[in-house]
Amino acid sequence: MPIKIADNLPAKQILESEKVFVMSESRAAHQDIRPLRILILNLMPTKIDTETQLMRQLSNTALQLDVTLLYTATHQQTHTDHRHMAQFYRTFDQVKDEFFDGFIITGAPVEQMRFEDVDYWDELCRILEWTKSHVFSTLHICWGAQAALYYHYGIDKKPLPQKLSGVYSHQRTMEFHPLTRGLDDKFYIPHSRNTSVSVAEVNAVKELETLATSHKAGLAIAARKDGRQVFFTGHCEYDRDTLLKEYMRDQAKGLNPAIPENYFPDDNPGLTPMMRWRSTGYLLFTNWVNFIYEETPFALEQLLPLL
Repeated sequence: MPIKIADNLPAKQILESEKVFVMSESRAAHQDIRPLRILILNLMPTKIDTETQLMRQLSNTALQLDVTLLYTATHQQTHTDHRHMAQFYRTFDQVKDEFFDGFIITGAPVEQMRFEDVDYWDELCRILEWTKSHVFSTLHICWGAQAALYYHYGIDKKPLPQKLSGVYSHQRTMEFHPLTRGLDDKFYIPHSRNTSVSVAEVNAVKELETLATSHKAGLAIAARKDGRQVFFTGHCEYDRDTLLKEYMRDQAKGLNPAIPENYFPDDNPGLTPMMRWRSTGYLLFTNWVNFIYEETPFALEQLLPLL
């Protein structure tokens, strides 16, 4: 939530230079407040786990959020009971005439496929194009980030020599930014992927900027300079045992996975994983919601489309 302070308080200019959301008394007196409309496209097969993880991250704010869940109609949902989908989810055709303050596009277990070979790729392209005119800020996660960077800017993903799985140290690339404000000099985010995106290719796009990187995991957070598109390559929404479940799943498939790095104490899968990213996840999602609250138009129909 913003801090309401006197218009001429000396601290106001300092806080604003650090991208702290402060609101002058005069602005507060004329403020209109409404719930923020958040749409979530859940591409994960573990629908209930993923929606719970994201709702948990979004809940760490005093702002009222109106959340709508979305699924792709062109992909057959086989891992979640159809009654759950029918009761709680909508299709793109059901929401395409509406406007949203924020939109989250999750990852998906299809990263080793060509984008064009994914069965719902055409539908996803329609959705990505629609976000430019009907959503104020879209947050893309993992494969969702790779897909959006490819669709909007032609940046393709690159295969890694082996799966990147573990919890990695990161650092900000900008001292003050609304989306990374409050992060420590070193912070941790889980990653679980077989492909990566080049930091240099992201930095070569004039509309984009890199906000956080990792020596081992590479690009972590990037965004359009106006904040209308945000890209997380990791999974700060993961539960303590999510990487453990993925490791056990890959073992059961006979894939001989490496032990997730920096995850189990003493690299012993028999020990409880160490949770080192909870506060980072809460902070990043809260910063994103607060950024939307500060910048989104009160009448969403007045949203200016991206060029």
